[in-house]
Amino acid sequence: QWATIRLQKGVRRPQPRVPQTPTANGIIERDETPMEKEIARLHRADFEFSHIFYFCRKGFEAIVEDEVTQRFSSEELLSWNLLTRTNVNFHYISVRLTVVWVVGVIVRYCFLLPLRFTLAAIGITSMIVGTTAVGQLPNGSVKNYLSEVVHLTCSRILVRALSGTIHYHNKENRPQKGGICVANHTSPIDAIILTNDGCYAMVGQVHGGLMGVIQRATVKACPHVWFERSEIKDRHLVTKRLREHVADKNKLPILIFPEGTCINNTSVMMFKKGSFEIGGTIYPVAIKYDPQFGDAFWNSSKYNIVSYLLRIMTSWAIVCNVWYLPPMVRKEDEDAVQFANRVRSAIARQGGLTELPWDGGLKRAKVKDTFKEEQQKNYSKMLVRNGSIG
Repeated sequence: QWATIRLQKGVRRPQPRVPQTPTANGIIERDETPMEKEIARLHRADFEFSHIFYFCRKGFEAIVEDEVTQRFSSEELLSWNLLTRTNVNFHYISVRLTVVWVVGVIVRYCFLLPLRFTLAAIGITSMIVGTTAVGQLPNGSVKNYLSEVVHLTCSRILVRALSGTIHYHNKENRPQKGGICVANHTSPIDAIILTNDGCYAMVGQVHGGLMGVIQRATVKACPHVWFERSEIKDRHLVTKRLREHVADKNKLPILIFPEGTCINNTSVMMFKKGSFEIGGTIYPVAIKYDPQFGDAFWNSSKYNIVSYLLRIMTSWAIVCNVWYLPPMVRKEDEDAVQFANRVRSAIARQGGLTELPWDGGLKRAKVKDTFKEEQQKNYSKMLVRNGSIG
């Protein structure tokens, strides 16, 4: 906050403030009137070219204030955290503030980074060696116990490598064996944040490189569920393997991130229904990072994993809150989509996150043609109902 005040004092010309109106709900004022009522205002009967204005306005609203795309970029900060210059283009930065920033760079890159890199190397090496050794033991209670000890110890070393400060709330609701833990997804380190407090069976795609080495080592000691690229496209095969895991009440709870991609710590997007078709008890978890100390969001479209890890390992710290919510089960009158939406709403409320109905897959893909066709069908039905088409 001090740094931000100094920045604001250094501005030669005061920035004009945009007056806030009580009716505005964003950059532009949106009208949430349904299509049928809106077009009815333009004309009461047959089709006219004036109907085009409705679709044009909706298109402009989507371009000016796209609530999906902005969730895939770092959230704006209320105050400067001395990690980057600033998100606002100030005209002047004082010498004193520049000196403080340079000192911070020296501390983060010359002292914290080497220390954190050393701890990370120790944690990863210990994970590979420990799980490989435990994997040689026969299946039984001793192997399960040692596997949990190795996973917890190595995860805690890795959290220290990020200078992680994590606050866990409502620990009495922690996921139990035979259940499914679902959480909102901000960063690849979400899994480490959760395994710092308990062991889980991970679900994911088989990778190559260092990640592949870790996967092959950990699966020997713990019943993680790794899929080949060809298998993960087969939804029925994935569901079958997950059901077999959940059916065994002695196995660790499965950890799943139903959004399927990282969202920028401000929102929760659509949960894919596959995780909620398996059956069993769902243990929702809400994760919320404090951006004042470092940006944990991974924008995979802009940064590769190496650049991302460098960014978070040169931040001040990773500070977050984790809330364990009461377990939830699917009601008799609910389908998988309704159940997924109910769980998502609970996570969003607890974490103070905005709930959005959009698929996170829009981060890399275009809007499906089916969504466009749905609007076209709704418009056609409206014209037929009004007798415009004979």
